[in-house]
Amino acid sequence: MGERTRTRAIVVPRAIAARIVPRARPDEIRRVLIAHNLLLGDTFMLTPLVAKLRERHPNADIALLAAPAFVPLYAGRPYGVRALPFSPSRSETTRTLLGEAPFDLAVVAGDNRYSWLAAAMRARHIVAHAGTRPLTQEWFVDEKHPYPDRPAAWGDIVASLIPGEAPRPFARGDWPAPASRDFDLPSGRYAVLHVGASTPLKFWRPERWMALAQHLEKLGLQVAWSGGPGEEGFVRECDPGGRYASYAGRLDLSQVWRLVQGAGLLVCPDTGIAHLGRAAWTPTVALFGPGSAVLAGKGDFWRDTPWTSITEDPFPCRDQHLVFGRPVAWVRRCGRTPAQCAEPRCMHAIDLERVVVSVERALQGQPEGAPGR
Repeated sequence: MGERTRTRAIVVPRAIAARIVPRARPDEIRRVLIAHNLLLGDTFMLTPLVAKLRERHPNADIALLAAPAFVPLYAGRPYGVRALPFSPSRSETTRTLLGEAPFDLAVVAGDNRYSWLAAAMRARHIVAHAGTRPLTQEWFVDEKHPYPDRPAAWGDIVASLIPGEAPRPFARGDWPAPASRDFDLPSGRYAVLHVGASTPLKFWRPERWMALAQHLEKLGLQVAWSGGPGEEGFVRECDPGGRYASYAGRLDLSQVWRLVQGAGLLVCPDTGIAHLGRAAWTPTVALFGPGSAVLAGKGDFWRDTPWTSITEDPFPCRDQHLVFGRPVAWVRRCGRTPAQCAEPRCMHAIDLERVVVSVERALQGQPEGAPGR
C-alpha cells in the first residue's frame, strides 16, 4: 500500500464517523484550522487569510497545514499561527494531525478534497470555495463561496472566505525571520538571481540571466545564483564559467530566507521564492510567463511591499481559466506541461531591457505598482 493510499485510509473513515453526529455552527471561535496541500508560493499567499483570522479572532489558536519543508519558515509564529507539518505522501503526518483537539472552524484553501481531512480532524464548521468537481470533494463543506467575478489576487480572494473588512496590509517585520544554520553569505552588497522554478516552462533564457548578472556587477553589486535541489545544472547553463557564486541546491528554506533578506535585490521567475521575497521585504522583480501576474500579484494585502511583476499581457496561449479546477472567467493563465508545450514562448517574450529597467527602479526604491508592460 502506497503512502497516499494509507493517508486516504486513515482520513476517510474518521471523516465519515466525525460527521455522523449533527453539528451546529459554533458561536465562539477558539480554534481555527487552515487545511490545504499547496506549493510554497501558494502557501505564502495564504498570509492575508491568516492575518484576517487573527484580527477577527485575536485570542484563537490558528493552525496552518504546511509541507514539512515549509514549517521552519513559521518558527517565528507570524500572526501567531502554528504551522503543522502535513504531506499526503507521509501518512505519519496525518496520524499526528488527528491527535489535535477539535477545531471550531476550518478554512479549506485550493483543493476541496482537504475538507475530508478537516472533517477527520473534527472541525465543526468547514468553509471553502464552491465549484469543484467531483462533488464528493464538497460533501463535508458547510459553507461554500463563489470566486469573485472581478480580477483579484488569490490571497485576497481566500481571505474573503472570512466575513468582515480586509486585513491591514502587510508591513515590514510582520513575518519574523526564521532562524537558520550558518553559511557563507556574500561579503558586500549583493543581488540574488533565483533562476529555478517548479517547471522549465518558467525558465528564462540562460544568456539573459548572464547578461543581467553582468549588468548588476557594473552597478556595483555582487551576484549570487540561487536554485533549488536539482537546479544546479541550469545555473551552470547561465554561468558556464562559474564567474559568480552559486547557492543552488545548497540551502534549506530558512537559509534561503536569510540569503534573500540580506540582498539588495531578488530577481526570479513566478515561483515560491518570489513570494518569500515579499515576506522578507526584499526588493523583488518577478518574471511571469505561464502564470497570472494578477492572480499571484500583490493585490491589496501585499500592496506596500517593494515587489514588481513583469509579464507580456495579453499572451495568445495564456488562455486557460481554471483555478484549482474551477472555471473563473477573468483568469488568464497556462497550466500546460512541458509535454504539451515545446518551449516557454511567454518567458522568451520578456526581454532583457524591460527587466533591467525594473531592476534599476527597484534598486532606487521605486517598484512598479501594477503588473504588465
